[in-house]
Amino acid sequence: MNNYKELYTLWCQNATEDNDLIEELKEVAGNEAEIQDRFYKSLEFGTAGLRGVIGAGTNRMNIYTVGQATQGLAASLLKQFEAPAVAIAYDSRIKSEVFAKRAACVLAANGVKAYIFKELVPTPVLSFAVRYLGCKSGIVITASHNPSQYNGFKCYDPDGYQMTDESAAKTLAEIQSIDMFRDIKSIDFEAGLQAGTIEYCADEVMEAFLSEVQKQSVNPGICQESNLNLIYSPLNGTGNKPVREILKRIGIQNVRVVPEQELPDGNFPTCPYPNPEIRQVFEKALDMTAGFDADLILATDPDCDRVGIAVKDANGEYKLMSGNEVGAMLLEYLLSQREEKGTMPPEPVAIKSFVTTNIANKVAAKHGCRVKEVLTGFKYIGEYITELEKHGKENNFILGFEESYGYLSGTHARDKDAVVASMLICEMAAYYKSVGKSLIDVMQSLYQEFGIYKHTVISLQFEGAEGMQKMQDIMTKLRSEVISSLAGLKVEYFSDYKSLKRTNLATGQSEAILLPSANALVYELEKDNLFIIRPSGTEPKIKAYITACTATDAEAEGLTQKMQEDFKALIGE
Repeated sequence: MNNYKELYTLWCQNATEDNDLIEELKEVAGNEAEIQDRFYKSLEFGTAGLRGVIGAGTNRMNIYTVGQATQGLAASLLKQFEAPAVAIAYDSRIKSEVFAKRAACVLAANGVKAYIFKELVPTPVLSFAVRYLGCKSGIVITASHNPSQYNGFKCYDPDGYQMTDESAAKTLAEIQSIDMFRDIKSIDFEAGLQAGTIEYCADEVMEAFLSEVQKQSVNPGICQESNLNLIYSPLNGTGNKPVREILKRIGIQNVRVVPEQELPDGNFPTCPYPNPEIRQVFEKALDMTAGFDADLILATDPDCDRVGIAVKDANGEYKLMSGNEVGAMLLEYLLSQREEKGTMPPEPVAIKSFVTTNIANKVAAKHGCRVKEVLTGFKYIGEYITELEKHGKENNFILGFEESYGYLSGTHARDKDAVVASMLICEMAAYYKSVGKSLIDVMQSLYQEFGIYKHTVISLQFEGAEGMQKMQDIMTKLRSEVISSLAGLKVEYFSDYKSLKRTNLATGQSEAILLPSANALVYELEKDNLFIIRPSGTEPKIKAYITACTATDAEAEGLTQKMQEDFKALIGE
């Protein structure tokens, strides 16, 4: 049934379990536009699971859409495994605990053992728990850094990374055959606990996670000696307890937590966009610096898989550092310290997404480290770590990171981990403070050594069905009319990640790209400049990633501006 009016009527008759949904359905009665938006489609299930606005309707996050997805997951798992178990975690968002318990009840009713955390925990803890508990899948209820009206349902493979295309397709096939009112099995949560089909994760899971995180330290003891001053914000999310605990364990004593953002609150009252990439989330922390001379400000997003930092410069101002900069510095720190201490593995490897800074390649080469490039999405980094593990080479892994503020050191998790990243960033800051340097000094020294790499991401919105078609038309045009220059720079190589070909434009010769297919185009310009364009996988927008590699900041700024202008002219914006 795809008639939104009929679906609305059906929901009014059958959606009787959640009083909030009942009231919403009454409130929108007679509002055609509102009813259409809620029922014109179903939330799409893909490798990122479900994500949407919380509320009543097939195009919303609620106990029925969560129940349907979980029923589909259970059916898929039971066809593949005997007696499968699933780990479940949730963050601080509105309805997160409700959705997590609904998932547990549906799994248990289908004969799938559900391990659920007693309280909210970071996403990387769920990734760890899947493997630690021997589960065949994992679920985390989160919408990461989206605004408060959103929530989501992410699924994990048995190896602890987010579902691949193949696993998601199997689950989706099951979901599409399920009526969300008639076909979903469920039991009472307390009855499931008593029967043992639902079980709370023991405290040892978090303890084992923190123990593995602490093992990633390359300079144990440095933090106790450095007198590092730190302001931390969990942005009303899941990082509050585990991040503070790991910092305590490594000896950081001077930590002040932003009080307005300390406790879990899915409304995010002082950070409506709880994204550590944007300056606004640091405002409350910056206010605290008037009475506390912080060396470093740290903010983790609500599900604590990404972390952003601000560092005091020579003028006493606080500068936000990008994900590319933090990733490059972490790589330099880990590699240089392992060299110095004689703990470098025989074949070190770093893994980064192809849109992430190429300065990492130069840092790695200096230390004899190989860089493996993968598609955007941390599951590809998790997949490659698992491949290393299968060949007994997991200890070769140094660091995985993406420009979007996600980092992982260690193989305990197969997803980005802001707990280990927070620990290593603080350890790195403490080490450099001990030798008289700030992190800004460290980054400037890398720029002096390898050139300035200025990275800019621009996003162009394309709303509705018309917008989706325009995005497709733009990508089709760019594939059929390959440009030879951008911003006055020659395009040396053009790569189409959909056809998986990298072409030398001077010779016309092509080579295969050994990655899964993806809707992305890469223009490698002369002098190590780079332009990448790809439609977002989760939002109605096209993203363009610009790298300007120059000798000075002013030149980088000018080149970035010219590339943006040329790109917008090219696509008619």
